Amino acid sequence: MPHAQMVMEKSPSYTHHDQLFKELIQSFFKEFLEAFFSEVHSMIDFKNISFLSEEVFTDLLEGENRRLDIVVETKLKNTDAVVIVHVEPQSTQQSHFHERMY
Repeated sequence: MPHAQMVMEKSPSYTHHDQLFKELIQSFFKEFLEAFFSEVHSMIDFKNISFLSEEVFTDLLEGENRRLDIVVETKLKNTDAVVIVHVEPQSTQQSHFHERMY
């Protein structure tokens, strides 16, 4: 009777897509808005950009904690109006994603 052999392979290193995406957006925030949200891009004062630390929000009714991926505080051009931009990469489809983002 033949003996079974086990071959141990190194598991491929995992690419942390969320972290990579965060770094790309932080490095190219202006270009990101220009490419995907040109109307918003034209209104933003890019001299007043501040990347906020990951914010944690709790849904008291559902008992869930949520961590926002990318949160940017900035201003509209020629105003003192503060704008918060929230970018949330989503790799899988979620039926209530729009509600969660709201």
